[in-house]
Amino acid sequence: MKNKIIVVQGNKSGKLGEVDLNCPSNCQIHNTHFFGTDRQIIRRGQAFSFYARFQNREWDDAVDQAVFTVETDDPVYMDNQAHREEYILNEHGILYEGVHKHITSRPWHFGQFEDGILDICLKILDMGASYHHGSDRDHCWRNDPVHVSMVVNHMIPENNDYLKGTKPFSWNGSVPILQQWYNGRCRPVRYGYCGSLASVMCTVMRCLGIPSRVVTSFCFPCSIENPLGINEIFDCTGKNLCGKDKLWRYHCWNESWMSRRDLNQCCGDWQCLDPTPLETGRGSSCSGPTWVRSIREGELDLDYDGHHIFSRVNSNYVGWLSQNNAKKTKFFCDTWPCGQHLITKSVGSEQFEDITGSYKYELVFLNVFLRYLFSSMIHPGYCNASNCHIDRELSSLKNPFLSDSGINMRLKMANCPMYGEDVQLHWLLENLRNENKTLKFNLCAQIITYSGCPMDQFWKDSVNVSLGPREVKKIPLCISYSQYGPYLCDHNIMKVVAVSDPECGEVLMVSRDILLSQPRLKVPCTAEISFCNPLQEDMKNCVMTLEGCGLFKEPMTIE
Repeated sequence: MKNKIIVVQGNKSGKLGEVDLNCPSNCQIHNTHFFGTDRQIIRRGQAFSFYARFQNREWDDAVDQAVFTVETDDPVYMDNQAHREEYILNEHGILYEGVHKHITSRPWHFGQFEDGILDICLKILDMGASYHHGSDRDHCWRNDPVHVSMVVNHMIPENNDYLKGTKPFSWNGSVPILQQWYNGRCRPVRYGYCGSLASVMCTVMRCLGIPSRVVTSFCFPCSIENPLGINEIFDCTGKNLCGKDKLWRYHCWNESWMSRRDLNQCCGDWQCLDPTPLETGRGSSCSGPTWVRSIREGELDLDYDGHHIFSRVNSNYVGWLSQNNAKKTKFFCDTWPCGQHLITKSVGSEQFEDITGSYKYELVFLNVFLRYLFSSMIHPGYCNASNCHIDRELSSLKNPFLSDSGINMRLKMANCPMYGEDVQLHWLLENLRNENKTLKFNLCAQIITYSGCPMDQFWKDSVNVSLGPREVKKIPLCISYSQYGPYLCDHNIMKVVAVSDPECGEVLMVSRDILLSQPRLKVPCTAEISFCNPLQEDMKNCVMTLEGCGLFKEPMTIE
């Protein structure tokens, strides 16, 4: 904002002296007193007051007039008060993680009003100024949220090899991360993951007055070769083999509210910003800002990196069976799992809001966009594809299995296992034909990271299944803690797979991702406390005092 004050008195101009910006009152009215009231921090689109004093004489209402010009740009204005309170003023958020059938949440402290955070955010702009502008002599770019968001997006990311750093999942808020960066002479903070990267960016954007929120998408594909296809390879035991493609169980990014002058937008809307570097055919890069509506409408040539986000929420999933590391058989293809659930924290609530419809249409409309993309923009292999070839690809939307075996299968949880408990499942099989079916299945369980990297296969079994005409059968499966406990990593995710033996002539597979829940908040639990007497005599009349924040209303004494 630029201010110019001119005072005129008849034939003699008054000499401007002291100017009182009235900081305490303005900061209180503008909800910026959280930063302190010793300097002027005001928000766009809202009145403020100041006092001007003159040195050579008193003010004369009859002859004097004050003229001042205020110039501003407000492309990030949000007219809903509840939304402003949530997306700018709220320091507490929720990160959603887990798998699409078992979503978990954990609190995150954005802390945009904590001491020193504003100065750290301004330092980020100083450090990133050369990203687009070469130098920061002209600060005019800082009133453009598109450029600001691109600079912040460029400054946030860091790689995830955390063998010699802080584990990404140990962070619970943005403030320690930003303070460590600032106090460490702006050296990278090791390490982050998509959730912490998006949350830190949300903190910076809210601190700068740009409405922002963190979004989580479940089943997020990362494919370098074909952006519209994710391939997972299994061996005959059902083990997921490590390939180039990865199906992230979830992925977090940031959305910021702004109107885009570069797109001739007159009103604000959500823009997607992903600070996590994702692998592409041209290396790793961050994405955005991308107008969310352009992703849903398939207008991929309109915006920054729109094709990356579109392909990842609309990619098809293909399963391959590898036999003796030589022959690979394509036996499964499904388009809908990827990007099937996109959520964010609701306004003024601890619950999540489903925003999937903001990014993609229902399946009936998706065919139109896939046909368009297959034949033109995304993948060169579809540039000259015939209609019949495209139809064959789209037919997988109706039946993901490439062989019509007449058998339906699914894995259903029999319990909601906590960490340390046995995993109980029901394997449901249904014969849709009027004939007997006998198949041999191999079963396995394997640890999977949230980013789709297969780890140890810790359980295997095989079973022969016979189904009579139209018979439905339920087979119980149990994986004990002693089997999976030594192999679990930070993500607490395992994958259970049942795949038919290829020698039977038909290749069928059913799988399920299982999340082992950690102890939950605000749920009664039982704890056992044991002591060891180090003395060679009995201890009598002992007193134990229990105290815990949020656990006891007052300290508890037990004799």
